Amino acid sequence: MKLAVDVAIPSITFLLLVAVGLDLTREDFVRLGRQPGLIAAGLVGPLLLLPPIALALVLVAHPPPHLAAGLLLIAICPVGGVSNTYSYLAGASTALSVTLTGLSCLLATITIPVLTAAFESILGRPLGLSVPVRLLFAQLLAVLAAPISLGMVVRHRWPAVAARHERGLRQAGLGGLGLLIVFVVVNQGTEFVRYLAPSVLLSAAFVAVSGLAGLVVGRFAARERADRFTLAVEFATRNVAIATAVAVTLAGRIEMAVFATTYFLTEVPIMLAAVALYRRVTRLHGDRSER
Repeated sequence: MKLAVDVAIPSITFLLLVAVGLDLTREDFVRLGRQPGLIAAGLVGPLLLLPPIALALVLVAHPPPHLAAGLLLIAICPVGGVSNTYSYLAGASTALSVTLTGLSCLLATITIPVLTAAFESILGRPLGLSVPVRLLFAQLLAVLAAPISLGMVVRHRWPAVAARHERGLRQAGLGGLGLLIVFVVVNQGTEFVRYLAPSVLLSAAFVAVSGLAGLVVGRFAARERADRFTLAVEFATRNVAIATAVAVTLAGRIEMAVFATTYFLTEVPIMLAAVALYRRVTRLHGDRSER
């Protein structure tokens, strides 16, 4: 199983992040100059708020060590590419979502090692990512920055090719992620079922509190309702593919990948419900404004 996962995870992550890069243009980064506060809130906010939220949940819930490590890993991972889909379905700020997703993935080459070291210092024990920080940085640079940069280069030099294949690459990556989740669940069925209830509760609590934190930050950083909702989505949606890649490929911790799988399966219905609620609220406000 490990050999299959070691091959599948980098491949799926590569496809998803190339698709993120295909969605990014120079204009997306020019937007940083026009909305520095909003972009900074979307990038820095999760780094400052999500790790303490995860630590608080661990201290309150006292989950088994591998669940605690899995949650802390999820908390330090960048935004998941599926957040773009949530913002698109809600009719919110998809461009903002794409920009934050790409930039957070690029920054993760630095933030994951730094936050891992911070967690280990606070907890006084290893997090379980027994990879030297320099090696982790180098590997993340290859796993994250390289495919995004490749996508951006293709977008810049061959825009027609990027437009034609971006959606297919994203669908292939998400489809592969879905198959990988099924594979992990089937092969780790006993562990998955044994810890399903505490994993779901821990995941649901983190998604909900993280999303609320994003809404609070959005109240101060964004004027538009669409931007505030997108920030909430960006806070709550973590990159499960990268979490799984770090857990299995870099750290050899398949049990942490099982938690990441549970997190994703918990996140999706919660976020889709949030999308439906946002669309309903937006429609009601629209109806009132027409009267």
